[in-house]
Amino acid sequence: MTTGGLSTGTRARLGRAWNWLAAGTLALAGGIMTGAQDGPKMPETQRDHVVDDYFGTKVEDPYRWLEDQESAKTRAWIEKENAYTRAVIDKMPGRAAVEKRLGELMKIDAFGTPTERGGRVFYSKRRADQDLFVLYERNGVNGTDEVLVDPHGMSKDHTTSVSFSAISQDGSLVAYGVREGGADELTVRVMDAATRKDTGDGLPKADYLSMEIAPDNSGIYYTLIKKEGPRAYYHKFGTLTEAADKEIFGPGYGPEMLIGVSLSEDGRYLVLLVLRGSAGDYSEVYYQDLKAKGAITPLVKGVPARFTAQIADGKAYVETNWKAAKGRILVADLANPSGPETWKEIVPESGAVIESSVLTDHKLLVRYTEEASSRLRLFETSGKPVREIALPALGAVPAFTGRWTGRHVFFAFQSFVVPQSVYHVDLGKGAVETWAKPSVPLDADAFVVEQVHYKSKDGTSVPMFLVHKKGLARDGARPTLLTGYGGFNVSETPVFTTYAVIFAEHDGVFALPNLRGGGEFGEEWHKAGVLEKKQNVFDDFLGAAQWLIAEKYTQPAKLSIRGQSNGGLLVGAALTQRPDLFAAVVCRYPLEDMLRYQNFLVARFWVPEYGSSADAAQFNYLRAYSPYHNVKDGTKYPAALFVTGDGDTRVAPLHARKMAAALQAANGSGKPILLLYDTQSGHSGGRPLGKLIEEAADEVVFLFTEIGVKER
Repeated sequence: MTTGGLSTGTRARLGRAWNWLAAGTLALAGGIMTGAQDGPKMPETQRDHVVDDYFGTKVEDPYRWLEDQESAKTRAWIEKENAYTRAVIDKMPGRAAVEKRLGELMKIDAFGTPTERGGRVFYSKRRADQDLFVLYERNGVNGTDEVLVDPHGMSKDHTTSVSFSAISQDGSLVAYGVREGGADELTVRVMDAATRKDTGDGLPKADYLSMEIAPDNSGIYYTLIKKEGPRAYYHKFGTLTEAADKEIFGPGYGPEMLIGVSLSEDGRYLVLLVLRGSAGDYSEVYYQDLKAKGAITPLVKGVPARFTAQIADGKAYVETNWKAAKGRILVADLANPSGPETWKEIVPESGAVIESSVLTDHKLLVRYTEEASSRLRLFETSGKPVREIALPALGAVPAFTGRWTGRHVFFAFQSFVVPQSVYHVDLGKGAVETWAKPSVPLDADAFVVEQVHYKSKDGTSVPMFLVHKKGLARDGARPTLLTGYGGFNVSETPVFTTYAVIFAEHDGVFALPNLRGGGEFGEEWHKAGVLEKKQNVFDDFLGAAQWLIAEKYTQPAKLSIRGQSNGGLLVGAALTQRPDLFAAVVCRYPLEDMLRYQNFLVARFWVPEYGSSADAAQFNYLRAYSPYHNVKDGTKYPAALFVTGDGDTRVAPLHARKMAAALQAANGSGKPILLLYDTQSGHSGGRPLGKLIEEAADEVVFLFTEIGVKER
């Protein structure tokens, strides 16, 4: 796999429909004024008469024309929407103070999780005074920082970023990706780590899933997304045309599948992982003995569960949820792998969920999620527990690394009011040491992080994190930000967010429920929020809002919500299903048209999670919750800010465009419906820090204005 892991963070979106005026007419998407009569007016948006027939059900789609991102008409509309948004937000009070505070919280040193190779330590770092992450190496754990790649000179506006794609086992070669804007696609270059000069080799711009440099440094194995489906290739260094690359695996797999590649540390075994959909509810594992020039051989195939594997000393250590919804680890001897029913269980299922593991120091380090927080536990490969790695506090370990033949473990740690730090453990000594820690102007002791439980609509108990100042007054008037995700088996753990800090600093509350559809409590929790059960996720989120109101933390006029990607779908559904519960919504890079989502970009990977309108039964439940299709004329909707941009090559920006147009036309509350559209912005990381601060300031001042918070 790549240093950043398989890109299974892909998310999904679907459609909306409603009644409107007769064909060929134009309607004002903003006949309603915001504020005084001389205030900015929403642009007019054309409504066409477009009707689809789904199994006898007629569904209207008046903003179909906004799907064409490059048309002159769409570009003109985007320009007008941006002008309107700026006219509204720029008049909101307190923006300078908000941006200043966000800058203080965000302009801090930031670190990626280091990877050790051949005695060298490779990592990324962004200094407090920089816009972008720079790639570094150290000679040894405590060596001097040496710059490998600094992207700041690659673009004037700092919209070009870099990241590690693969590092050779001996640490002599580095493959790094160059990303423009926030697009998923990147170009790969190869560098000689000793000379810090590019070799002139690499891979063209594409949506790569994973890559590994060959054991003898002669080439690179990689997997990427193609229209017909994912494919695995071998690129021999020195052959500079993609056409010369050898396809080694993938024919027969369709566009709904993903493929990842990794190597055993000794370079003998190539491992190929096949996933169905981005949640990976079904997977297959193949391996190839490169030393013996063997054939690619299935390790596990046709078993309805999720499997991943690491190989060391001729044995495959397999994580799986097969017959264990919260996960377990088995071991297979590659001399006679047989099938999973014959493999030895070494780490059994427990009350905590196994998220991932790494082979290190001839042992197995396992990351668990327990009550939605991280744990690190070390085992012998026999399964005998060794010890738990002490974490600084209640929080999240988003990444960790180790080597089968090495003693060094690095892990990142953060919590809601604690920015990410990097820790190092020498397993020969056992002590946890701080390796890199940012300085931030924040007194974490002034805040409380608590976990509560509430009942969802069907009686299911759902946990929720709350962040606020100590001694918070529960008077029903606290400004509150509720956020969530609830999908793709993703576990929402306590990660640092400036939104939690800035709301708490203003005597408010930040709330994060662990919704069904996530992975916090295993595969059963995930399955309870997919396909026809997706409404459970929305019910859990609405239940959180109702609990916060009932427990006198807040009230609808003080309650705001925010979500991104699948979380954008979440808040889109919340605002259409219960517009009375919220005063303001920030909806980022969302899925909103759930009837057509699967037709765009990489959304085909999300059909196992959401379903498809091409299926009659699935159409019915998708139509029932699709935000775009449930906007109703005259409804008093909360203020809403949609955030997206051209550079999003994962979730098509058309969702935000169509949803913003629909709400502007239908809204009966007089509250602003805004679209913040960046012509270079994208879904993936790598955007300049300055831009992130500006965008965050827009969002926060929008929320503060709509829920009545006065910036100090």
